[in-house]
Amino acid sequence: MNEATRLFVVRHGETAWNADKRIQGHTDIGLNARGRWQARCVASALAGEGLEAVYSSDLLRAAETAAAIAAAAGRAVVHDLGLRERAFGHFEGLTYDEIRRRHPEGAERWRRRDPAFGPEGGERLLDFSDRCVATALRLAARHPGQAVALVAHGGVLDCLYRAATRIGLDAPRTWQLGNASINRLLHADGALVLVGWDDAAHLEGEAAADDTSA
Repeated sequence: MNEATRLFVVRHGETAWNADKRIQGHTDIGLNARGRWQARCVASALAGEGLEAVYSSDLLRAAETAAAIAAAAGRAVVHDLGLRERAFGHFEGLTYDEIRRRHPEGAERWRRRDPAFGPEGGERLLDFSDRCVATALRLAARHPGQAVALVAHGGVLDCLYRAATRIGLDAPRTWQLGNASINRLLHADGALVLVGWDDAAHLEGEAAADDTSA
């Protein structure tokens, strides 16, 4: 058995579109004031974990979060397009209610988590999951016995949770995907194992997120 890699998988901090419940996908939205505060908190929480590498989606909201984590760990960020959020095509920029009104058939297939469905101009769920899991396995395999941070997006985290727990893509989600939460996985012998999920203890003082530089 190969030495296990410890993976700390982090969703980016909050953005204005998160707060408005708008679908971001590949649209490049930066962190809002709360998100920047969350990034500092998660960076502090991971500073003592001995991270050997910090990998991130290249999208700004993840890259900004990863930059804080990497600075606290004394590492450089390596961007990997495989960690990008799912491309949502013509759903991007819309709220959930707007999607239901404008694209009812697509919204229903999306709600049912149809693995073969992809919004026009976007990715099918099955293809997206394959990309996310393959990327995580590839990056983890570079660091046997080490600790690594992967900074990505809610959809990416969902796919990794399902891979680690052997839950199908079409099963309803019953787990949280909190902004800037810490999610712990192990990688060994080409597989992911769930250790801990949605640890947000470092965010308990959310009122401190007021930021005059917003």
